[in-house]
Amino acid sequence: MDLPVMPPVKPMLAKPIGAIPDGQLYEPKWDGFRSIIFRDGDEVEIGSRNERPMTRYFPEVVEAVKANFPERAVIDGEIVIVDRERNALDFEALQQRIHPAASRVNLLAEQTPASFVAFDVLALGDTDLTEEPLIDRRAALEEALTGAAPPVHVTPVTRDRELASRWFDQFEGAGLDGLIAKPLDLPYQPDKRVMSKIKHERTADCVLAGYRVHKSGPDAIGSLLLGLYNGDDLVSVGVIGAFPMATRRELFAELQPLVTTFDDHPWAWARQEEGHRTPRKSEASRWNAGKDLSFIPLRPERVVEVRYDYMEGVRFRHTTQFVRWRPDREPRSCTYEQLEQPVSFDLAEVLGLP
Repeated sequence: MDLPVMPPVKPMLAKPIGAIPDGQLYEPKWDGFRSIIFRDGDEVEIGSRNERPMTRYFPEVVEAVKANFPERAVIDGEIVIVDRERNALDFEALQQRIHPAASRVNLLAEQTPASFVAFDVLALGDTDLTEEPLIDRRAALEEALTGAAPPVHVTPVTRDRELASRWFDQFEGAGLDGLIAKPLDLPYQPDKRVMSKIKHERTADCVLAGYRVHKSGPDAIGSLLLGLYNGDDLVSVGVIGAFPMATRRELFAELQPLVTTFDDHPWAWARQEEGHRTPRKSEASRWNAGKDLSFIPLRPERVVEVRYDYMEGVRFRHTTQFVRWRPDREPRSCTYEQLEQPVSFDLAEVLGLP
């Protein structure tokens, strides 16, 4: 491979802000695996945000790149999987694609094929475009992928702030994650937070159902496990993970009186003879297979208010943030009914598909 921009390249990043800024280029925030794809003839490499190549996990994307990209190109975008029944993005299915067995990878490539949504270009032919302003790179991207067909797409963009605001409200129903705003004159700056992201932010009251120990030692909380009631079932919905170290140790001591056994816990099925496992198998870290995901069960008696962006299925899509304890709330009152439901929206409309 011999390109003007060579792998690995760290992608340009965005910092969170509270409102949509004026006078920028706006695009949907895709919820997938961020990937810079390098093509030089028959050679294709799919880079990731952490610079680990993902080429082997997405053979169908490699073939799509060969069929749709220019002969020599470096293009930034997002690998996503579409749930055909919901017409929305499916991040959980995407996580399953990172598998060590080639046979499993090939099977999943057929069962849950991925798509690539392009939103920037770093190089075309022998030309390095990273110093060019964004507005010119966008024009070059559109021209380079004029004839591209699914599963390769070019993300929609607009300079109309009012339209971007409507996208922010509507596209969540298709599984998208908010908006990205980019200055029109922005050069491509790897690993720099020079774009902006605007995400949905909501709160929910959840049942505290367990905790994981922090990697620093056995006397500090790593994360708190959250549940919501669906009828009589307490469903595992996510975690709170960010606390100062002093708070982690304070929480550990504070929660010890609530520690119980799995015999007296709603997630009794999570017990194993030689320890405890995660309350949901798909939480296992595919980037760090050795990560300890065991947890300590707590009597589900405390309620905590958390901040979240949106749900994916029955769970919070991202790690939540602690807001406050809610001693005034009964755990059984923490149900899915409190959650705001996004407007349903067909992903095909976002991508401009018939």
